[in-house]
Amino acid sequence: MEENLKQLPNTGSSKIIKIALFGPESTGKTTLAKQLAEHFETAWVPEFARNYLQEKWDKTAQICDVNDMLPIAYGQTKLENDALSIANQYLFCDTNLMVTKVFSEVYYGFCDPLLDKAALEHEYDLFFLTDIDVPWEKDDLRDKPEGRESVFAVFKQTLIDTNKPFIRLSGDKNSRLCHAITIIDDLVMAKNMGFSSLDFVQIQKHGVSLENIKNQLNIFKKGVSKADLVEPATPSNGILKLSENEFQQKAVFFDANKSNLKLKKFVPASGAASRMFQFLIEFLNEFDFENETINAYVNRKEAHELSIFIVGMDKFPFFAAVIKKLKEVYKDFDSLSRDYKNYYFIKLLLSPDYFDFANKPKGIIPFHVYANNIATPIEEHLYECGYYSSVNGESNLHFTISESHQSQFEEIIDSVKHLVEKETQTTLEVTYSFQNKSTDTIAVDLLNNALRDNKGKLIFRPGGHGALIENLNNLDADVIFIKNIDNVILHNNENVALYKKALAGVLIEIKRQVFDYLKQIETNEEVNLDEIMAFAKNNLNVKTPNGFSKYTIENKVSYLKNILDRPIRVCGMVKNEGDTGGGPFWVRSSKGVVSLQIVETSQVDVQNPSQVGILKKASYFNPVDLVCGIRNHKNEKFELTQFIDQKSGFIVEKNKNGIPLKGYELPGLWNGAMAKWLTIFVEVPLLTFNPVKTVNDLLKPAHQPQ
Repeated sequence: MEENLKQLPNTGSSKIIKIALFGPESTGKTTLAKQLAEHFETAWVPEFARNYLQEKWDKTAQICDVNDMLPIAYGQTKLENDALSIANQYLFCDTNLMVTKVFSEVYYGFCDPLLDKAALEHEYDLFFLTDIDVPWEKDDLRDKPEGRESVFAVFKQTLIDTNKPFIRLSGDKNSRLCHAITIIDDLVMAKNMGFSSLDFVQIQKHGVSLENIKNQLNIFKKGVSKADLVEPATPSNGILKLSENEFQQKAVFFDANKSNLKLKKFVPASGAASRMFQFLIEFLNEFDFENETINAYVNRKEAHELSIFIVGMDKFPFFAAVIKKLKEVYKDFDSLSRDYKNYYFIKLLLSPDYFDFANKPKGIIPFHVYANNIATPIEEHLYECGYYSSVNGESNLHFTISESHQSQFEEIIDSVKHLVEKETQTTLEVTYSFQNKSTDTIAVDLLNNALRDNKGKLIFRPGGHGALIENLNNLDADVIFIKNIDNVILHNNENVALYKKALAGVLIEIKRQVFDYLKQIETNEEVNLDEIMAFAKNNLNVKTPNGFSKYTIENKVSYLKNILDRPIRVCGMVKNEGDTGGGPFWVRSSKGVVSLQIVETSQVDVQNPSQVGILKKASYFNPVDLVCGIRNHKNEKFELTQFIDQKSGFIVEKNKNGIPLKGYELPGLWNGAMAKWLTIFVEVPLLTFNPVKTVNDLLKPAHQPQ
């Protein structure tokens, strides 16, 4: 009897993709199976139980009982095996043994062991769980419509408990069909890429595009293209250098012309503060508490950052709070030796049971000591926003954060908002967005194979700050100020505001002229093409293409329109004082186009002496101080994802639970993600650049009370 419940095996290159329609009665399984078979020009398997039970009713007026379960299972298996032999690449099963198993358990509280075993062993490439959001259709064989929710829940839980690959289908029959066809096409693509059905379902639920995964795996194998540096940007060659008087004029111009503009400040703040405290984490992990002194550890590990931290410990804004807690936890704290005090200070600072600073978002770490309070970066950005990103008594600030951190941000903002509004004389609105999980990237091992966790699940990693181009794309504003969460300063809002406003003034001036030229081109007014090209060259840093003078009028107009009709960024640049990170360069694309770009060191081919030579000549640094215009001359938002250089991502080597891995980070938010924007670099003073990359940066003058 068990032989009658076996399926035909799928073997060789002729393997059939089998899709099972799975769900309670009257949820559209038959309709969908027929539609899919017609679309893919293949066979489908009808429900054996329908004819079997109709015949029983017609002959005996009796309904289904537990004794019918095995005959139904036998009949269903035969129908499926018969259809499998004539199927064309796909087979769609209106029902299957798992449905019979669930009905047997739900209605009779029992499932024959033969049926149970066969249902679990029957394999399908995918189950479509059909939702109960379609109208109930009565017939002789169907039970009452009451209790559909509870029956559906049993069907869903069965798939979960048996670890079957399934996707829920909802909506009307047309939307279900379209969705199902797309899913099946993607399933085939996933299998051709070597992924299992369970992998495919995981990818679908994560929302990551298969095409993106395919591209990422290809990048891991081939490597990332390096930037082709032409020369560093310098004053009068890519960097606009303004006098203090000109900065004042630009700021005044901005204030005079902002009344009809929507302003917003955008602060990427998703990351945890782990890098700030990395050297302290290493100390706790590697310090031999029983057998060495801290000084011996410093000498052994050349841990100079630890020495700086300990010497300046009492100057950190969190010092008093940690000491207070230490005295509560260790009653004899005052009598301990210096080494013990320092060790326990660091341990408490990072302990998940106490301050847990390394796992908290950087935005909520205490940064600055004022007369009446200790301020976090969140507070500093609130004040800054009121000073320069305000119009008509309103200021708008947008944070990108991790969803789990939102309550911590809100708690801080609620506690200081009234003070900020009082000082800046604005009404402050704060909004949030989260990094879209669909921008996560797949991780691989060192042989470029997809990496899995101990449960066999694929490992995905956040795509880096380049993923935030989508968050920026969703904002509605005419002028957007961008600044990193850790780039704040103590007691200097007015000076910072001056330079941010000046950058915005440059942006507005440039936008007006660009928009005017585009309107001239589109309305077929008499256009001075030489004048526009000179403007593009001198003000927008656009290099004239070879042979431009020989272009036809139509081609010149087309070229100039394409060049001008782009989002605009005005970027502050500071003199490089030895900081590591990106800088402004003239870069040649794969098509030979030379443009201004912010380039990270990791994008440079350090094996190429000429490229290293250009890198070393750079004298400016990118402080991530941007003002952006993301609307076109028709006041429509640009689709920012169309202006990304997709070849400019990063491969990073990481470690997860002791296992080395490679990850891919998307083109950076102010690097490749904005590569095709109109770009203006402006030198700004160093006082505008005060990042806190490690906790010791808080000891610098910009973060210490004077």
